[in-house]
Amino acid sequence: MFTTPLEIRGPFRAPRNLLLDQTYGDHAGIHDPATAQRLGVAGAAVEGPTHFSQYDPLAARMWGEQWFSSGCLSAHFEAICLDGERTRATAAFTGNRALIHTSKEDGTRVLSGTATLGDEPTALDERLARLRPLHRPVIFEGWKPGRTGARPEHVRMGPDTHLGDLYPFTLNRKLETITEPSPWYTGPDNPWGRPIVPLEMISVLAMSTWAESGLVKAEPTVGLFLDLQIKLLAGPVFVDAPYVLEREVVALGETRRTETAWVRTTVTCETTGSAVAEVLLHQGVFKESYPDYPHDPEYPQASNSPGGSR
Repeated sequence: MFTTPLEIRGPFRAPRNLLLDQTYGDHAGIHDPATAQRLGVAGAAVEGPTHFSQYDPLAARMWGEQWFSSGCLSAHFEAICLDGERTRATAAFTGNRALIHTSKEDGTRVLSGTATLGDEPTALDERLARLRPLHRPVIFEGWKPGRTGARPEHVRMGPDTHLGDLYPFTLNRKLETITEPSPWYTGPDNPWGRPIVPLEMISVLAMSTWAESGLVKAEPTVGLFLDLQIKLLAGPVFVDAPYVLEREVVALGETRRTETAWVRTTVTCETTGSAVAEVLLHQGVFKESYPDYPHDPEYPQASNSPGGSR
């Protein structure tokens, strides 16, 4: 066991934006160039989880196949990455925990957080502890901590499964552009003898049936991911296997420009009844994107950054 952090850097990669055609609430989102420009954002954003794949080779080098069965990536998004911008993943490992960050070629930090095995403390544990609570929700009216989804949602991700309006692409399409391709995602040449879902696509699996959750916010609004944690409890998650999703609102918060909600989605194997993964998403929704949002005297002027004072 080593006690001095061992830093490993990956190569520069160019993540691709597959969400140009994304819609929710019958309108485009932050991944659409015109919508991003209207909100003062630099351009159409690459989806946050896309950056997670750059850590798989680094974590697998340190922890082997355990990473794909009990690993956790926990990240706070700091800057938007545009389609084709090159980014590099860095991880400083100490035992079963690593401090991570992704940066662009000019040094701009895209995300920071932790990679861990098992029950090690994560970056989002710390962020939740510092949350500024939302006391008067407008966009998230009717939401509160402890609220659950309307019912369990049944889902499976086959290679050519169309994932709906939120994710207008297939797993095969993602594998054509993924920054870190692997035969483990397409065939039985891995320790489990069947293809596994890439870590970044576990987020897509968890969000693909969101319309069934009953967790409805005000529309039209535009949001973005502020924080994301994908944790494998008894993984991997397998391609074309049946899973059940159960959701719970963990917390509500706000920044100068956003109302925010933390939602935990548990992914359970339908055949065994065992929980295999958890996805904790902290989503911010721009107050200014909702036409009926009331003026808040506490925040007389909006910040120019996407997340305001996070």
